[in-house]
Amino acid sequence: MMDEAIFFDTVRQGLWVAVITSFPILAVALLAGVTVGLFQALTSIQELTLTFVPKLAAIVVVFWMSMGFMAQTLVSFFQDRIVPLIVGG
Repeated sequence: MMDEAIFFDTVRQGLWVAVITSFPILAVALLAGVTVGLFQALTSIQELTLTFVPKLAAIVVVFWMSMGFMAQTLVSFFQDRIVPLIVGG
């Protein structure tokens, strides 16, 4: 039977891993959104695709660049935290 402290610590670490792995994509999406929004406000262009396409392109580029980091972070969390709980329990 798993102790509550171990369970909550594992959940906390899992949430932290989720924050760390999603931060690059969320930061770039925010930066691209603010930049495009500022551009739209300055030029009075209100085209919906102008907000969507640059954000999507930036997210795809950052995802492609950070895939190795994300995979390594998730695999190390799984190997260091989840597998010992499964094997030990």
